[in-house]
Amino acid sequence: MKNYFSLAFASLLFAGSAGAQGLYYVGSEAQESLPLKWVVGVTASYDDNISPSYGNEQGSVAINPYVGLSFVNITPQTTWDVYVRLGVLYYLDAPAGTNDLNNQSRAGVNLTHRFSERLRFSSRNFVAYELNPDYSYGVASSAKVGEYFYWQSDNSVGFRWTERLGTYTGLRLAGTSYSDLVNNGTFTWELYNQFRYQLGPQTVLTGDYRYGQTTGDGAASDSSDQYFLVGVEHRFSPNTIAIARGGIQLHEIDGGDSYTSPYFELALNSQVTQQLSVRAYTRYGIESNDTYQIHPAGPSIFDNTQTLRFGVSSEYALSPMMSIFGGVDYIPTSYAGGRRISDNAGVSDLSTDLINAYIGLSVKFNDYLTGTVSYNFTESSSDIQFQDYTRNRISIGVSAEF
Repeated sequence: MKNYFSLAFASLLFAGSAGAQGLYYVGSEAQESLPLKWVVGVTASYDDNISPSYGNEQGSVAINPYVGLSFVNITPQTTWDVYVRLGVLYYLDAPAGTNDLNNQSRAGVNLTHRFSERLRFSSRNFVAYELNPDYSYGVASSAKVGEYFYWQSDNSVGFRWTERLGTYTGLRLAGTSYSDLVNNGTFTWELYNQFRYQLGPQTVLTGDYRYGQTTGDGAASDSSDQYFLVGVEHRFSPNTIAIARGGIQLHEIDGGDSYTSPYFELALNSQVTQQLSVRAYTRYGIESNDTYQIHPAGPSIFDNTQTLRFGVSSEYALSPMMSIFGGVDYIPTSYAGGRRISDNAGVSDLSTDLINAYIGLSVKFNDYLTGTVSYNFTESSSDIQFQDYTRNRISIGVSAEF
């Protein structure tokens, strides 16, 4: 029992803060080495509204061929976790003004190096160049025109000062740009320090201070943020862990107003049974993305964009060869502190409610070949021009691993 508690203590004390691959991340790292694995596949889909941000509802069949690789290498000192997926999305009948050929690629490199039992370095890096937004990244609040490029790098040093007290100190960098849009790109750097106190074999108390600055593209505002947070990380069982943090966010516009907002974040990962797994996240605060919107009074920038993000996904194995999966994202956003770009005149507040839900079936035909079929529904209710729409996508695909 003592060995189990020691292992649980070390893993929790060094679990780390929110990571770079989306809001589902709970600070875990790969536990065993995996050899180089290749995947080749193709997906055919029908999208009934491929460019909702244009306000022109038109459907098209699309083909998405892709190739990918992944591997995990673990030694007593170093862990490498690498994955790459390169693909394109080709619409057979794209409407005028939209590209028929688009990138659909992403990659990640995660590194943990343990200098000693007390000192370690962690680097989590992710990049995506895609057309359709992945809402779990915590960046997009609606569909956009054209491709977007998103990257994030989270680098930190963890040190265990005593048997119960540890810290993580790091620098997080992130950037977003859009191929067909101005005033939407951002670059953010954030310094953070987290104190971690081991309350018990399965529980860690945390205290965070974060300071970051965001540079907006074009007319978008530059801003700075401070976060004062307390939290808890609890491992309910070897297969279930939850992380919760909450506190105050101070959001200041360069040369403009300052705003104070509650801030909280929650992530939960659980292997409920051998067949059922569940993941969930929640985050609320002022965001610096998507501050440019088309207001009825004219294109405007909003300095106080308060956003709630909620998501849950699940997978259930019906048999060793067949499983069903599904999930939902819910993102209500309020836009305040707005001003018209043309003359800097104030404009009224706006709001958007977006829900994105999906369900699918995966069938493993043999050790190498897998087929999937899925349905995705998106509805955006908004008083922003071109952001009130519904969207349905049906996909069927096959992939081979070797």
